Amino acid sequence: MFQKLKKNNFVLNYSRMWPFVRPFWGRALVSTLITIPIGSLDAIVALSLKPFMDTVIMDKGDATFFGMPMPLYMIPVFIILFTVFQSALEYTSSYLNAWVGGRITNAVKQKIYGKLVRCEPAFVDKNSSGFIVFRCDTDPNLACSGLLTNLKVFTTRLFSSISLLFVLIYTSWELAIWAIIVLGTSLWPLTTIRRKIKEVMNSTVLAGGAALTALNETFSGLKTIASYNLEKKQSDKFSEVLRQIFRLQIKYTQKTAWLSPMMHIIISIGISGTIWLGSYLIRSGDITPGDFVSFMTALLMLYTPIKNIGKNFASVQMSFLAIERVFEFLEMPSMVNEKKDAISCPVLADKIEYKNVNFGYTSERLVLKDVNLTIRKGQKVAFVGNSGGGKTTLVNLLPRFYELTSGQILIDNLNVSDMKLASLRDNIAVVFQDNFLFSGTIRDNIMLGRPNATEKEVKQALKSACLDEFITTLPLGLDTEIGERGVLLSGGQKQRVAIARAFLKNSPIVILDEATSALDNKSEAIVQQAIDNLMKDRTVFVIAHRLSTIQNADQIVVVNEGRIVEQGSHDELIDLQGAYYMLYSAQFKSKN
Repeated sequence: MFQKLKKNNFVLNYSRMWPFVRPFWGRALVSTLITIPIGSLDAIVALSLKPFMDTVIMDKGDATFFGMPMPLYMIPVFIILFTVFQSALEYTSSYLNAWVGGRITNAVKQKIYGKLVRCEPAFVDKNSSGFIVFRCDTDPNLACSGLLTNLKVFTTRLFSSISLLFVLIYTSWELAIWAIIVLGTSLWPLTTIRRKIKEVMNSTVLAGGAALTALNETFSGLKTIASYNLEKKQSDKFSEVLRQIFRLQIKYTQKTAWLSPMMHIIISIGISGTIWLGSYLIRSGDITPGDFVSFMTALLMLYTPIKNIGKNFASVQMSFLAIERVFEFLEMPSMVNEKKDAISCPVLADKIEYKNVNFGYTSERLVLKDVNLTIRKGQKVAFVGNSGGGKTTLVNLLPRFYELTSGQILIDNLNVSDMKLASLRDNIAVVFQDNFLFSGTIRDNIMLGRPNATEKEVKQALKSACLDEFITTLPLGLDTEIGERGVLLSGGQKQRVAIARAFLKNSPIVILDEATSALDNKSEAIVQQAIDNLMKDRTVFVIAHRLSTIQNADQIVVVNEGRIVEQGSHDELIDLQGAYYMLYSAQFKSKN
């Protein structure tokens, strides 16, 4: 579960983003400083109307601007020039914001991706692909795009408001007091908005993740959907997800849409009151008509963005919530940690030991219980038993895909939890039942085992994996594109690519997780030959479904309900006529 953050204020959110902003702080600072004149220049238009209107009404030839004489026709010209200058600054600020915002977004996504690739398998077990994509892509976009944009809007409005308030006070302090009271009243509803939208936004993240998951599943499972006529069922399922998202959107609108109308009403009352009070002050001679026009212009320029600030403020809060979710993910504690003084994994010289190992995916239920096992260097050890008994979990603990609940796993009497993860996993090659191949070429996927391998070493790996003949039939050979997840290859070809990858890694310990169970007989025979080549001169852990493939193993370990119930050679376990004998007899009878 993600940790809940207790502090949610403006300063905290921006301070946490500072490490990502720091490399680009120069441009970010310029884009922010530019907003000062952008906002401040709003006051020029309002101020210029006072001498213009007073001169027109009083029929004078020249006007005075801050005590300086100025021809009347120059005031509109200056307004245009100031507006052009302000627009140029606005464009520059927008460009810098887009540039800095894009770089920050990429930096945050890179940081999140670095966290994601280091997540243990338990994280993937507990979260859907759509949820992960939403947290790793949508949230950074929302957080970072809103970061500088909101800062730009905030600083522009701040200095615009300061300059316009100066105009208000300069022209009439009596009217200014009334305007400020109305302004404060109109902003008060904003104090409640965050609490109202946070729950909706969190639910929207889950619903958005569900939609992405549905799309991912549909893309990956189109053949299954077609073969089982699931088109209507999947469409109905997706429609329900969309209905949920729609309900959340409506709920969000209900919680935020009232802000702008409410502020519009309050501000309309303020403007009406200003007109009434201004009319009185003009008649009493306290202000001139020019003062009143200048004041009203400044007031309207100040109030107009305030009327729409409800929507903007809700967007700001959405960005802040997205920032919090980003850091919830980045600060999520890892279940598999590397010690500061971790040591390198030794090259196996003697044995691997499981000592009193207990493990559970949750604290309520143990999957492995009191496992004790010794594997000597060079031995081939096979793990068999009923499905769900704990075989795969047992071998997955060796490369520390999961952290032990209690007990120890030792390599030459050194605890694997004391070793550097990269060093430990460099010494272990894993061939899964369903091996993941990345989009790209066959060469790309094989050389993941050792990126600096020579062409000679690659060819030897292909030969050992029984893949060389297949490669010669391809026009582009090793440089053949295999599509996403290796979709253009057969099951047996995928397995042999994975075995070639393991060959190239050349690790002293090999884990084979039911590497042939999903293949037909012909493919199995070829892959089994490749596996036999891979097992030579290595310490091997084999999870086997077909018992005929592991009869020559040095040890066969029977795992049922999380415990080792039998272990020995094939002949020894047959003579024992226990759990292994029953499994073997059941498979033998099913073949006859």
